[in-house]
Amino acid sequence: MAGAKGLVSGVIPFSSVDGPGNRFVLFLQGCNFDCIACHNPHTISPCNDCGLCAHVCPSGALSLEHGFVRWNDALCTSAELCIARCPYDATPKARWHTVDEIVADIRAHAPYLSGVTVSGGEATQQAAFVRALFEALRDDDTLGRLHRLVDSNGAAPQDVWDELADAMDGAAIDLKAFDDEVHRRMTGASNALVLRSIELLAARGSLHEVRLLLLPGVNDRLDDLARCGAWLHRVDPNLRVKVIGFRRHGVRPRAAQVDEPSAAEMGAYAEALRGIGLTNVELV
Repeated sequence: MAGAKGLVSGVIPFSSVDGPGNRFVLFLQGCNFDCIACHNPHTISPCNDCGLCAHVCPSGALSLEHGFVRWNDALCTSAELCIARCPYDATPKARWHTVDEIVADIRAHAPYLSGVTVSGGEATQQAAFVRALFEALRDDDTLGRLHRLVDSNGAAPQDVWDELADAMDGAAIDLKAFDDEVHRRMTGASNALVLRSIELLAARGSLHEVRLLLLPGVNDRLDDLARCGAWLHRVDPNLRVKVIGFRRHGVRPRAAQVDEPSAAEMGAYAEALRGIGLTNVELV
């Protein structure tokens, strides 16, 4: 499966915020949610070759040829006007890469890495590619030591987690809201699959952490948070729960009016969860 291909939006060779230790992070293109607070909105959709981005590119790195957008990496200055112009939450820079190509990139940085995280977009939308990549890393004499993590919104059926089970070391799941109606308003989809994924991964010992991104006035009611905490406690009282305060940086204009939580609000969030009995709560 080393020739398997994935549609890749980009990579970060070194990250300390996408799992334990220093990590190589691979961002895949395409997501099944449309979150109002998305910090990578250009990874939601694949490029539809409309060509609007080519007209605003200041360096001539983008062109429309025979109905397809072409990107010349050598000319690109990363001004990102193409992403700002795109009305479809896409990027013209996403490219298909083989497992071998990604492994070669990881190998070049491996001496400084403790793990690899596949994010997005939504990693589970390209589960076959993720599995092939993780298998290649696992079975490599040099790279097999690297911790392999899936960063997911959790909206994947059991057969996807079954496919990834023996190739990944764990999964970090975003729970946007415990209340299904609030979740639908925030993401455009139900949280039913997310909750099932958390239960399934916890039962298998594969749940690295649950992340709660909290937006003041949107999904941060303390009674709802307490109900969420009680449910997570039933799933696993020792579960790592990461409470992330909303930041405006990188979001789309419709989310730019949402307030960022204060230090006092973040403290209240943590107390609401710890008061239920969760002991491994981290504020970010």
